[in-house]
Amino acid sequence: METAFLDSLSDNALGALGWLFEFWALPHQCPPAGDWRTWVVLGGRGAGKTRAGTEWVRAQVEGAGPEDAGVARRVALIGETYDQAVAVMVKGDSGLLACAPPDRKPRWMSSERRLVWPNGAEARVYSANDPEALRGPQFDCAWADELAKWPRAREAWDMLQFGLRLGASPRAVVTTTPRNVAILRELLERESTVRTHAPTEANRAYLADGFIEEMRARYGNTRLGRQEIDGELLAEADDALWRRAEIDAGRVDAIPDGARIIVAVDPPVTGHDGSDACGIVVVAVLTDGEPNEWRAVVVADCSVSAASPATWARAAARAYHRYGAGRMVAEVNQGGELVEVVMRQVDPLINYAPVRATRGKAARAEPVAALYEQGRVAHLGELAELEDEMCLMTRQGYEGQGSPDRVDALVWALTDGLLRPAAARLHPGIRAL
Repeated sequence: METAFLDSLSDNALGALGWLFEFWALPHQCPPAGDWRTWVVLGGRGAGKTRAGTEWVRAQVEGAGPEDAGVARRVALIGETYDQAVAVMVKGDSGLLACAPPDRKPRWMSSERRLVWPNGAEARVYSANDPEALRGPQFDCAWADELAKWPRAREAWDMLQFGLRLGASPRAVVTTTPRNVAILRELLERESTVRTHAPTEANRAYLADGFIEEMRARYGNTRLGRQEIDGELLAEADDALWRRAEIDAGRVDAIPDGARIIVAVDPPVTGHDGSDACGIVVVAVLTDGEPNEWRAVVVADCSVSAASPATWARAAARAYHRYGAGRMVAEVNQGGELVEVVMRQVDPLINYAPVRATRGKAARAEPVAALYEQGRVAHLGELAELEDEMCLMTRQGYEGQGSPDRVDALVWALTDGLLRPAAARLHPGIRAL
């Protein structure tokens, strides 16, 4: 039964089947229907984005016969650099030369950086680092690869838009691993843009055995993994107190010797499946010099979701002992003395101190964000979920869903470790911030 369809085909039809991408394509590799101008293919590494771009260009330039005209005749191929565009889009394993049928294979003219098909259609290669090269030429079709990596993305994209003016319906496809850059965010928000998306797993059949498992083991719970494997566009609020570039610039790979370890806890109001997470953040404080010169490393995010009091208290105690903490601070605005009672039941020997908020979340977070701007706080590796919350915290409040419990715990840890000692030194008698 499984071979009935194949057995029904002639030798010619069977030979042609391998070149009919529509037959083999994954859902995210197929262009959406409708009247769109730009199709964005978002995906993890190895998800088949390049093949989607190649086959879409083929569908535009090829006609019914090898010499018949297609929908498009003038194509722009834009990569981050000329070399990368040629290596991936033209000569790559999933590029235009490798995926073309023998009777429709274009000719590569390297001196002109140009592909020419048997029907006269042509594609020229451009570098996003040279936007001015796109000033003047005109196209009815374009393929932009890894747009989110282009250093001069806005200039190159704008120049392409001015040149995309031939034919009845000039269109472009963008194939990219998502990064939170303005040009990609703006493009995705336009009504004329459509998107498809897939993680690396979608293309598992065409990847080496064990590749996905190895990548998941290494990067599965990191921001890098969510971006490069899951193909997620990680959000960042417009007026965010923290910026990803700022956080990325301050990463370290070890806990400094001699650091003072603090665990901060932001308990949930209730303890059932609908509860907020319990924020548990571990910070190492370096107490060299005057208190206003102290620095800190955010060591771990040990937060737990939808936890009962006993569950989050045990998680907090584990973090305390695992990292050799000397102090635990916990917000008691909601739970009051119950928070300490629960912690004492789990471990009576923890050096525990309650803290109480007298200002709103954003007001408390702002001076902590300033510590990052001063270069006084680094992160040990990547703390994906915590960093996502940080980049959604604005001066007006939190723009994410639910409560920023991880950020609250971070703020309490750094307030206790850096801000309060500095304030006490400058203004003796200060107790709360």
